[in-house]
Amino acid sequence: MSAGFIYILTNPSFPEYIKIGYADNVENRLQQLNNSECIPFAFRVYATYEVDKRLSDLNLHAIIDKLNPNLRSIDTFNGKQRIREFYAMSPTDAYEILEAIAQINDRADRLKKWDMTPTDKQAEEIAEDVKLAVKERASNYTFNYWQIPVGATLVYVDDPSVAVRVVSDRKVEYHGDTMFMTPFVQLITGNNKLIHGPGYVARHFTYNGELIKDIETRLHSQE
Repeated sequence: MSAGFIYILTNPSFPEYIKIGYADNVENRLQQLNNSECIPFAFRVYATYEVDKRLSDLNLHAIIDKLNPNLRSIDTFNGKQRIREFYAMSPTDAYEILEAIAQINDRADRLKKWDMTPTDKQAEEIAEDVKLAVKERASNYTFNYWQIPVGATLVYVDDPSVAVRVVSDRKVEYHGDTMFMTPFVQLITGNNKLIHGPGYVARHFTYNGELIKDIETRLHSQE
């Protein structure tokens, strides 16, 4: 009978990090963490690995620390060093390490990747919206930034019958009206609370068949 589980947790509040720990009962541990009001979004379980010894996660921590000691979250507070269970790595990379350990020990049956719930997906979408809104306030998003010329036609992914024409670096023409991206997005979605039109346009419109967000990634990923 197993002692517990090594878990990999993610949280949209800090997508750059994953949490690796040990719990006798993962659901109870998740509830403990998510009872805190100090973080905007809840933790979710990305994967678990069933183990026979308590605190087996410490061995995994040691492996990761040896591979790259700069990944672990370490800071100083009130003169004391705090070494946390958070790592600046993707959940996929952490899972691959667990997978290798499971295969070496012929225990692949004990490894489980958890499915995202609708609530998990919604939280990630909200977090992404917030991130984009912050980024947009600090950036000068224009069609030129995406290298989309005046006169270009943009097609709405959610409803391909909706197409708009770019008429300036910041405006589009829709049904004969010229408007900035944010009021345009508010109009077609019916959501007046949306305040980050360029981000919505990037994630929901295509230019020449390519999602604008993918164009942005292709053009500016090396910046």
